Amino acid sequence: MSKVKTHIAFLFLLLAALSARAQMWLGKSDIGFTIGGMNYIGDLNNQSMFGTVNLAYGGMYRLNFDERWSMRIDIDYGHVEGGNPDYIARRNLSFHSYIFEGALRAEFNFFPFSMRDDHYVWTPYIFAGLGFFAYNPKAYFTDPLSGESDWYELQPLGTEGQGSPVAPDRTPYTLKQLAMPFGIGFKYHPSKSFTLSVEYGFRKTWTDYIDDVSTTYVDNEQLAYYMGEITAGLADRSSEVEPGYVNAAGMKRGDDSLDDWFAYFNVSFTVSLDFIFGWMLKKKCDNK
Repeated sequence: MSKVKTHIAFLFLLLAALSARAQMWLGKSDIGFTIGGMNYIGDLNNQSMFGTVNLAYGGMYRLNFDERWSMRIDIDYGHVEGGNPDYIARRNLSFHSYIFEGALRAEFNFFPFSMRDDHYVWTPYIFAGLGFFAYNPKAYFTDPLSGESDWYELQPLGTEGQGSPVAPDRTPYTLKQLAMPFGIGFKYHPSKSFTLSVEYGFRKTWTDYIDDVSTTYVDNEQLAYYMGEITAGLADRSSEVEPGYVNAAGMKRGDDSLDDWFAYFNVSFTVSLDFIFGWMLKKKCDNK
C-alpha cells in the first residue's frame, strides 16, 4: 500500500509541475491572424518595391522567450501580379500568382516588451527567419486557333524552352521554393491579453520565375512546333502590341542576374493562450 501511495503522490507532484510549466508556457504564447497587402518585385514591374498590391492574410503563433526575443510561426496566403513595364512595352508579358507561405522566424524587440507587465506596452522590432512558399504563375490568353480566352498555367508550358529540344540546357523550374522573410514592425498591447502589430516584411527568394520570366527568348517557330501554339503565343506576346513582330532567339526576355522577391505589409491581432486556455488549468488547481 505504501508503494501505491508513493506512486500517487509522485503522480500528483508531476501533474502539478506540468501544470505550472503549462501555465508559464500559456502566459508566454499568443496566437492570432494577419491581414494586409502582398506585392511582387521582379522582371515584370521594373524591380520596383511598390508594385501592384493585393489582399493577403494568414495566421500566426508566437512564443515570447523574454522581453526582447520571440519565436514566431506564420502561415500566409496572398496574390501577386505584374506586367508590361514601360521600358519594354513591346514585351507585353503579364502574370498573376497565388502564394502560400509558411515561415519560422525570430523577433527582436528594441525596447522591453511583456504582455504581463503594463510598464512595457509597446516597442519597434525587427525580424528574420526562413520559410517556404508555393506559387503558380498564370497568364490570361486567347487561343489563336479556338478563339477561347482563359487563364493558363505557365510553368508546364515551358515558355523559355524549358524541358524541350529548343533549349535542352533549360530545365523546368519548381513551384515550391525557399524564402527568407525579414523586416521591421511595431507592436503594442492594450491589455495583458491582446497585442496589435503593424509590420512590413520582404521575402528574399532563390528563384527568378515567380513571374515565369528570367532569361532570353527562344526560336518561336521551333517552340510552337515542339510545345504548341499556346506556348509560343504566351512566350512572345509582342505581336499583340505590334502585329507581325517576333523577338529573335537570344534577345533578352528577363534579367536572370536578379531573383524575384515579394513583400507583405500587414496588421496582426493576437490573443494570449493564457487568456484562452488558462482557466482550464486554474480550474484543475482549484479542484485539488
